[in-house]
Amino acid sequence: MKQSVLIMLFSLFSLFSCKGYTDLAADAFQKMLSEDGQAQLVDVRTPDEFAAGHLSGAVNINWFGSGFLSECQSALDAGRPVMVYCRSGKRSASAAARLEKSGFKVYNLLGGYLAWTGAGKPVTTYEVERFFTDGGAPVEITLIKHGSLAVSYKGLSVQVDPVIELGKRRTDYATDFPKADVILVTHEHFDHFDKEAIEALRKEETLLVTNARCAEMLGWGTALSNGQSALLPGEIALEAVPAYNTTEGHLQFHPKGRDNGFVLTIDGLRIYIAGDTEDIPEMALLQDIDVAFLPVNQPYTMTVDQCVAAARAFGPKVLIPYHSGETDLSSLPGRLPGIRVLLRQMQ
Repeated sequence: MKQSVLIMLFSLFSLFSCKGYTDLAADAFQKMLSEDGQAQLVDVRTPDEFAAGHLSGAVNINWFGSGFLSECQSALDAGRPVMVYCRSGKRSASAAARLEKSGFKVYNLLGGYLAWTGAGKPVTTYEVERFFTDGGAPVEITLIKHGSLAVSYKGLSVQVDPVIELGKRRTDYATDFPKADVILVTHEHFDHFDKEAIEALRKEETLLVTNARCAEMLGWGTALSNGQSALLPGEIALEAVPAYNTTEGHLQFHPKGRDNGFVLTIDGLRIYIAGDTEDIPEMALLQDIDVAFLPVNQPYTMTVDQCVAAARAFGPKVLIPYHSGETDLSSLPGRLPGIRVLLRQMQ
């Protein structure tokens, strides 16, 4: 009898020790998220579940998707911890085991999203990507929609091309985001320039940086031309770079010299936000880009082939295609080895 009990205990110990990944209750999961600046958060639910609400900073990689593991290997850094969750903890436990076997160090949220929300912990409907400066400070980029982004760094809020309503997607800037320290507007097209959104984000000391046409239309703001630069609050360096069309028949959409792309340098972290452009020669002059946002929708910006050529021209560490409409971006990760391509909901 004693021997049977010992065998049973040994079997149970083996079962749990071979599991590999670590289960964490909601409080411990939240604590690790807030304290471990290198953690990568993955929501393994379906896209519809994710869109209805998710943990801030999570990326959505569907456990039921046909390429779950390959997508994880493309999107995640195996040298950093991975934190996973689903609705109740069952799918994420399976995902955690699969990832652990593939060389990732994984932490699973016990009870999943239901346990998290049941404990009154915060959720969001926006995707947020987290990067780090040379000094180790986190920079969070909220992917709002289409060409609209929000960059957060040490309490500073930088809004890029804020637009309230675009198709069926609506953003309530007055309630979803703090007042902006800086607003960047690339050009005057309706899907990038929205006076109502700017007013919703504006406070007395808000700095607006844009092109000459938008500053004229608003009656305020700092106008930068291609090649000019500015120093923003928080010692953030800003460069205005060219953004224009090159294809015959499309030149009228974004004439050369009128619009801006922007490069932000935040304590060594360099973020390129291309605006509306094709794969122009000036991109080859970009250096040490950590994160690049490139638009991919013809006839207004790039084709997929042009996006590949652009990314190869300056070699960002991370590429996030945006402003993509209904363009099929699925081939991009395989065509850009050596660049982390993050496919997000930025239509």
